[in-house]
Amino acid sequence: MTDVHINIKDKPASAASNDAFEKMYLSIREKEKRVYTDEEVAVLPQIASSHIHYKEWLVRKRSANRLLSYLKKKKGPVSLLEVGCGNGWLIAKMATIPQSHAVGIDINNFELEQARRVFRGKNNLVFLQTDLDQVKLKDERFDVILFAASISYFNSLENTVSKALSLLNENGEIHIVDNFLYKRSEIQGAKKRAYDYCKSLGHADMAGHYFHHCIESLNQFNHKILFDPSTLENKIFGNRDPFPWVCITK
Repeated sequence: MTDVHINIKDKPASAASNDAFEKMYLSIREKEKRVYTDEEVAVLPQIASSHIHYKEWLVRKRSANRLLSYLKKKKGPVSLLEVGCGNGWLIAKMATIPQSHAVGIDINNFELEQARRVFRGKNNLVFLQTDLDQVKLKDERFDVILFAASISYFNSLENTVSKALSLLNENGEIHIVDNFLYKRSEIQGAKKRAYDYCKSLGHADMAGHYFHHCIESLNQFNHKILFDPSTLENKIFGNRDPFPWVCITK
């Protein structure tokens, strides 16, 4: 398979503001006990049952397994992009798909450097410090673009999805997982909870970097819900994973 050709700057144009964001982001992650050792990242989503976020990682594990099983059914080479890949654990799992080429991008250099250390042996996987707007392709498009617990860091769902669609090949797919998508009537309450939470951690300004997207905004795109936590079937059979899994195509 021919590698995906990407033209990017070494760092996003707004590097100074991104550095300030990274310091605040990491401070919160440390207080939440979400900064993991290299040894922990290497085996995620597996984590010790004694870990404070063990139950959360069970949810992420089920979500990742659903996505991986779905993508493995695709025939032929597959090019993957994870936007907001963090420490890289999920895109590294996706890179185990045969004939795959995987790219993880993020503006957080601390986590990217950890991803490069931990997963340096994977020849079909690269990590780049950039944002979605800086990605420019030459000849190829991605087959899959993934937003996992990251879509809420983009202030416009519509603009972000539109940009991602421009980077897809004709039969490509955008997947949004591990993120709440709200009914319009729920957004104000969610915003207040986010602000109160960030304030309690000493970083009220962080709430201004976290956006609550309306699920109705997806109606302008060709999309389907591959996992809906609110269905009667999932409630009856005890599958209470809280996040929808959304697939968007051209």
